[in-house]
Amino acid sequence: MRNKGLLLLSALLISFMLNGCGPHHDAKTGVTDTKPVISEGGSLIQFPNNETFSFFKYEKAEVSNIQADLNSPARVVATVLPSEENSAQNLVLFDNPDLTSNYTLYIQHLININQIQNINIKQRQIELGRAKDLAEHGAASGKEVLEAQTALSIENTNLSNEKAAIIEHEAKLKQAGFDPELLIHAPAKTVWVISDIPETQISNIKEGATCKVNFSAYPQDTFIGKIENIGDVVDNTTRMVKLRIGIVNPNGQLRAGMFANVHFGMSEGAFISVSKNSLITVQSRNYVFVREGSNGFRLVEVRIGPQVNDRIIIFSGIQPGLEVVTEGTMQLKGMSFGY
Repeated sequence: MRNKGLLLLSALLISFMLNGCGPHHDAKTGVTDTKPVISEGGSLIQFPNNETFSFFKYEKAEVSNIQADLNSPARVVATVLPSEENSAQNLVLFDNPDLTSNYTLYIQHLININQIQNINIKQRQIELGRAKDLAEHGAASGKEVLEAQTALSIENTNLSNEKAAIIEHEAKLKQAGFDPELLIHAPAKTVWVISDIPETQISNIKEGATCKVNFSAYPQDTFIGKIENIGDVVDNTTRMVKLRIGIVNPNGQLRAGMFANVHFGMSEGAFISVSKNSLITVQSRNYVFVREGSNGFRLVEVRIGPQVNDRIIIFSGIQPGLEVVTEGTMQLKGMSFGY
């Protein structure tokens, strides 16, 4: 029966390639063809004929415990170097120019706040106190007291403005996975790697835990990193959370912008997984087909993890409960991508 279905599907594919997509009515016989209808740029495939549709097999995606390590791509986002101009303040080099700007402005606002709070305001307070004392003894006018009060008020306003301005840059640094105070006090030759993990795996990752990091530039070397921070924001689109990982860089061989792969060494976790037969790869992007409606399949891009036996872990792209094609995947790929 399956061979019959395969032959029928092959015939339909050949007919589709020769005649185009969509149902076709034969005027002589009055019979409607059963070619698949392909729409949305190849993302949706529908089968008017149930016998053809039944050729495909699918299974429901579910979360289950799988013995596997969690691997995640990463990149070096910042390095700390000693400053030749100011030995008291190290340099932080980011791979993102916007973060460099945020950090530079953050430091400048801190300097301004320190200047206003510890020097300017104190000076204005002294001047106001002196003006009031002189006024009480008839040596200063009310105008001079008012001018001293105005000068103090201006400095307090400047302080409020600086504190408000620093919040924006602090928020952007934290959103990128950095604690501004950590950046300021970080020792030289520190490197930070940012990695994304699925929100479903947050409970399996602990701050302070170690992980192994391999860099594309040094494939034979393994570096030990420490998970310093788990991000406070879950990406609305990818449902991923950022991790900041600290690595000691004694030889200065690691540079901002380098790519890496992080191994978290988890022995067991709850993952969505699909059959290895479900996955197709086109131009380095991974896809599966999920059932849509009573007679259709939709192409969905997924982010994958490691293969465990005959299962492939899915980090994002599909949700539990969706029915994923396990047999007939290559035939659907041919229809969707035109080969």
